[in-house]
Amino acid sequence: MDCPVVYVLSDSIGETGELVVKAAISQFNSVKIDIRRIPFLNSPHEVEDALLEAAACSGAVIYTLVRPDLKETLKTKSQELALNCVDVMGPILETIKSVTQTSPRYEPGLIRKTDEAYFNKIEAIDFAVKYDDGKQPWELAKADLVIIGISRTSKTPLSMYLAYKGVKAANVPLIPEVAPPTELFELPPRKVVGLTVSPDHLFAVRRERLKTLGLAENVDYANIDRITEELHFAERIMRRIGCPVVNVTSKAVEETAANILEYYRKGAE
Repeated sequence: MDCPVVYVLSDSIGETGELVVKAAISQFNSVKIDIRRIPFLNSPHEVEDALLEAAACSGAVIYTLVRPDLKETLKTKSQELALNCVDVMGPILETIKSVTQTSPRYEPGLIRKTDEAYFNKIEAIDFAVKYDDGKQPWELAKADLVIIGISRTSKTPLSMYLAYKGVKAANVPLIPEVAPPTELFELPPRKVVGLTVSPDHLFAVRRERLKTLGLAENVDYANIDRITEELHFAERIMRRIGCPVVNVTSKAVEETAANILEYYRKGAE
């Protein structure tokens, strides 16, 4: 004897409905059910065809349709065919609608879009860590954005902040004694953003950094002439690339990131 059939109908991928059916089946001992998922239903005609298929094998129907027109078709046709149907999403939507006093969007696949955004963010964070501080410069072309600047201009915090926005950002330090990677000059200027800062502000930041580390404050790292030299070197590199430059003096990371995202979005248009 053939096992019973349960059709899972959805205007998205149908994963939710299938999981509900499997959870229900687990409550029965030694019960075998043939689960047939029919996803991405996009028209009343497709819904009717799916119901006819279910009726032909005396199957039951579980559905997670959210589009009102498709739900109406299903209700009408399933009554005509005397099919046993269960609406998984409808009662939940109505309950949430009641307690929140707001209307649902009735748009299929929204949770999948949310999941995609989450995984894109995780991927961007991994990317920022992997390509932090000039690591693996031969793969800079993989980045959505490359941030360049001298030490203590917030390149790493900016890369991480942008990653939380889903932007794959690498960063490359500019040091007068070290030639920048050739790959940097092969990138489109719109994919590179330079950071600059006032010498006095950076002098104070670096001195504080040395204090925190318990190091002497009279080293070149916190020398105003050295800082000026580094900034001039960085400016020459940025002019050569032709990239936009953001002054980070006394700016929060969020503010600088907003400027960078503006350049990024303009470049993507």
